[in-house]
Formats: sequence, structure tokens, C-alpha cells
Amino acid sequence: MEADLHSHTTASDGIQAPRANVQMALEAGLGAIAITDHDTISGVAEALAAGSELGLIVVPGVEISTVANGQDIHILGYYIDIENEQFLQRLASLRDTRDIRNEMIIARLQELGLEITMDEVIQEVANIKRKGDTVGRPHIAAVLLNKGYVSTITEAFDRYLAAGAAAYANPPRIEPATAIAWIHDAGGKAVLAHPGIYHDDALVEAITLQGLDGIEVYHADHSPDDELRYQALAERTGLLMTAGSDFHGVRDGVAFHAAIGSKRIGIEVLDRLQPLKEEQL
Repeated sequence: MEADLHSHTTASDGIQAPRANVQMALEAGLGAIAITDHDTISGVAEALAAGSELGLIVVPGVEISTVANGQDIHILGYYIDIENEQFLQRLASLRDTRDIRNEMIIARLQELGLEITMDEVIQEVANIKRKGDTVGRPHIAAVLLNKGYVSTITEAFDRYLAAGAAAYANPPRIEPATAIAWIHDAGGKAVLAHPGIYHDDALVEAITLQGLDGIEVYHADHSPDDELRYQALAERTGLLMTAGSDFHGVRDGVAFHAAIGSKRIGIEVLDRLQPLKEEQL
């Protein structure tokens, strides 16, 4: 039995509903799937209900956006208490920052001569979003695509939305150590997401000293060399190793970043990610 510990739904920037991710995980032969939407846990309850119905383990999770050394760093949280009011308020504050970022991006796109408004972005996702969901760059990209400014979502990111692109914006965010502490306060375990995409192993090593519980060694965007390097780092530091597809949905027959189950790890890792039972304390 294996687990894919990184997937996104319509609660953030995924295309499929939480229940659909659980169904796809079952069809992929997995024993467990984690729902790790950006700065929100609003899709977790639906996924947990689907997992109970379909007989699949659903790991309640989140992916928290932080900044270190001027670049985005994502921290995955597993088995957080999804009813922890303090944690929910903290996530809400992160979504406020995300909203500010969206407005900054829209303003820069308008300065570049592109006729796009935040209202159009909100309308784009109105039929799939619920209270507590997040709106992000993929939704802006979808509007750019629909209006003919780009021919693909990838082009939208390459030309306008990715780090260093023409309309990229990155307002002040919390640091990784803060996200790690928030996850621990909510009873969860903190794992550094996709370290290979940061291209800064000195920074990755520094973050491992900030209370992390694990590293996402196996990720859709990691090369075999990346996996070997982060496996060695995890072994040297005593951190858990996790795996995740970072699935964001299927558009025109193509899975982003990769199909559910394309990166997986033995389900026994869940025993170390879960909070200690009372008799173990």
C-alpha cells in the first residue's frame, strides 16, 4: 500500500473537486491520498467523507506559502487539527496576503496593456469556489488564456506570472519557521515541499534546522539526482521522507504537475506523520 502526499483541489488552484482526487487515488491503486491545498483546508472535509465512503485513507493537509531569501518556499502540513480555530485564523491571514498579491499582479498586467480585472478572475472561478477557498495565479492565467493573450497556461506563467516574469509580484509573507510553528501548534507535522525547485540547497539545509519533520524527497519536478541528494539529506538529518505528485488536475488531457500516484511512498510513513496517541505520550 502506498500514498501520494501532495495534491490540490478546487479549494485552491486545482481543477478537480476534493472527492474527485480521492476517486482518482483509488483508481491509481493508492492506499492513501493527502489533500494539501494552498493556505486553506476547506476541501479536506469533503475528501475525508469521500475517503470514508470509498475505503481510502485521506490525510488532512495544507501547503503554506512562505518566503525566504526573496523566494517562495512552501511548507506542507499533515494531520493538522482542521477545527483548530487559531490555525484557521492564521490561514485566513495568509489568504488576505494572497488577495493582495493577486491585485498587484492584475495592476502590473494592466500596466502592460492587458485588459483584465480582478472581477473577471473572480467570475472565472465563481462556480467552483466556496468560503475559505483560495484564488491564485492559475486562475489569472485562465482568464489570460480565455481572452487570447496567451495560447496556453504555461505561456501565461512564462511570460507574465512566474518568478521573474513581467507581472510577477511577491508581497511580504511569513517565514518558513513561522509556518512550521503554526503546523506544530495545530498538532501536525511539517514537511518541506519540493526542495529541488528552489535551486538553493544551502537554504534548504538551513530550513531543515528550523523544526522540520520531513522533506518531500520524491516530487514530480525532481530529477533522479535531486531525489538521491534529498534522500541523503533526509538520512543525514533524521527527517522523514515523503512523496507527492503535486497533482493540480487534468486540463485538455494533461495532468498538472503530474498524475495522482505518479510519485508515491510506502503507507507506513503515515504512522510517523500522525500525532502521538495519548498512550504513547
